[in-house]
Amino acid sequence: MTETVIIAEMNKGKVSPTTNELISAANLLGSNCTLVIPCTDSSVADEVSNVAGVAKIIAAKSSVFTNYDASGWAQALDSVAPQGIIVTSASAQSKDLAARIASRRNISVVQDVIAIDGNTLTTPIYSGKAIEKVAINGNVVVSIRPNVFPGANNDGSCDIQVIDASGDLSTAVKELVERASTRLDVSEANIIISGGRGMGSPDNFSHLEVIADTLGAAVGASRAAVDTWADIPHSMQVGQTGKTVNPNLYIAVGISGAIQHLAGMRSSKYIVAINKDADAPIFQHADYGIVSTWEEALPVLSSALSNMLS
Repeated sequence: MTETVIIAEMNKGKVSPTTNELISAANLLGSNCTLVIPCTDSSVADEVSNVAGVAKIIAAKSSVFTNYDASGWAQALDSVAPQGIIVTSASAQSKDLAARIASRRNISVVQDVIAIDGNTLTTPIYSGKAIEKVAINGNVVVSIRPNVFPGANNDGSCDIQVIDASGDLSTAVKELVERASTRLDVSEANIIISGGRGMGSPDNFSHLEVIADTLGAAVGASRAAVDTWADIPHSMQVGQTGKTVNPNLYIAVGISGAIQHLAGMRSSKYIVAINKDADAPIFQHADYGIVSTWEEALPVLSSALSNMLS
C-alpha cells in the first residue's frame, strides 16, 4: 500500500480532534501513516503521541505557523512532509492548503471526501446535488470532510521527530487580529444551531447561544446574516461559500433555505427548522419543522431542553 501523510488540523496552536478522523481515513488509503504537525512549539505533539494508526509523528516547527499564511504554510510543509498521499481536513483553511501543496508537488487534489473504498473516493459536487466517484492512482492530496469518518483511538504509541521547517521562507503573517471565541467551530461540531436574517438583529443571536450552551453546540449563520451584519463573522457562515458541516443535529432558525445554504448542511443527520413562513424551502429538507417566530419558539425550546438535561 502507498504511504500516507496526514497534515494535522490545528486550532489556536493545538491539534484539533478532527485529526483523529483524518488518521482513520488515511489508514483506508495506505500504510505507514506519518502525522505532520505544523507548530511553533513542538511540545504540542506530545498530546497526540498515543494516537493509534500512526507509525511516525513529525513536529514541523517554524514561526511561520504562528498565523495562517497559505504560501508560507504550503512551502514549509512541502519541505518536511514525505512523499505519498497527503491527507488534510476539508476545513476552509485546509482545503486552501491542500490545493497549494498539490500544486507544489504537481499532483492532483480531491476535495471534501465523504467515503473511501479502496482507491475510489466519493465526493459531493454541484452543491451536493450529485456524487462523484474518483479513482486515484499514485500520489494525490485528499481533503476529508469532518464528522464523517470515526476518530482513531488513543491507545497507540509512536516516536516524535522534531524538524525545523523554517527554511528559506519569504512570507509569513506577523499578526492576525480576530474575534476571540471559546465556542466550537461549526465544521467540527456534532450539534449546530444557526440563525439567519430572520433573527432580525445580531444581538438576537444571544438567544441561539443560550441553547448552544445547553446542548454543547456551535453557533452558525446563513450567508444573508453574515452579509447583513458586520457583527456576525464569516467564520460562522454555513453554506456553499462558507463551511460545509455534517453534524448529527442541525437547527436552522430564521433561515429560509436558499440553495447555497443547503449545500453546506444538507448532509446533517437530523435537521430541525424554525421559520414563521410555512412555505420556506427549508421545510422541504427538514426532519422536523416548527412554523413559528423565533421569539415564540426559542424560549419554549430552551426551557424544554433545560428541564430535559437538568
